[in-house]
Amino acid sequence: MPLTDLTHAELLAFRPEVEEPADFDTFWWRTIEQARAAGGTPELTPADTPVTQLIVEDLVFPGFGGEPVRAWVSRPLDADGPLPAVVQFQGYGGGRGLPGENVSWALAGYVHVFIDTRGQGSGWGSGGDTPDPHGSGPATPGVMTRGIHSPETYYYRRVFTDAVRAVDATRGLPFVDPDRIAVTGGSQGGGIALAAGALAGGVAAVLPDVAFLCAFRRGAEIAAGGPYLELATYLSVHRDQVDDVFRTLSYFDGVNFARRIHAPSLFSVALMDTVVPPSTTFAAFNHLAAEDAAIEVYPFNDHEGGGGAQWRVQAAWLAARFAR
Repeated sequence: MPLTDLTHAELLAFRPEVEEPADFDTFWWRTIEQARAAGGTPELTPADTPVTQLIVEDLVFPGFGGEPVRAWVSRPLDADGPLPAVVQFQGYGGGRGLPGENVSWALAGYVHVFIDTRGQGSGWGSGGDTPDPHGSGPATPGVMTRGIHSPETYYYRRVFTDAVRAVDATRGLPFVDPDRIAVTGGSQGGGIALAAGALAGGVAAVLPDVAFLCAFRRGAEIAAGGPYLELATYLSVHRDQVDDVFRTLSYFDGVNFARRIHAPSLFSVALMDTVVPPSTTFAAFNHLAAEDAAIEVYPFNDHEGGGGAQWRVQAAWLAARFAR
């Protein structure tokens, strides 16, 4: 399996210029404020699970437009005082799965909030429970081109808003320390974590792995597989929409979110990744505003990245910053 992109030395210096719309901040401020104004109250109920050594609950919270989004909340039994929290977002095509299926962060002593992704959850894993009740114009199979003719209608406007509202809901849980909330995820989840880290306010750490949804144009041009190819397929048909499509995507690019992230950040990247070209992840990392920033590089891994080894790195890194 060969390297899929630039050399490591070239990646460290890779800082592509990604268009940043003049109204980027206004667009997102208005979007988030509209979602918050839509109201709704998060609700927790016990989950049906055989897990007995953790508390596992079903969280429903208001996302984009006040629409219900689901998550699993797992936490240690009988923990003293408010706990730090890790809000995790899922990879492309996956859902939140089954209660108790993903509990490593809870076992490490955190409140773990594992977010469903609207309109996904049927590509792999154990499924999802959050619909996306919005239509779309012409689109390729998948979600990458849904509503792509405008940032107002683009699919990820709703997903990124859900992510911000997930942090809001987590901050309001009585057993969470609101000053120690981290966001994380792999692939699509990493891209969503970047958006949440930039938009939610007060996020204390950002941990994206093999982050997707960054430097869209380069991804569409060089990815060998995966959802970036949906963009290339769409543009091979809609040949006259190239500029318009990438203008829409500039409102959702992880590079532009990274420029607004000041919280401590730990990335990971795999140099043989055929789905998320490493240069696209480095494009976001190299534009971070954060002073406390590091990236773990896995030279011989594909899109699985560091797997469990990376989680161990994350756990040690986050414990140091949250003084655990």
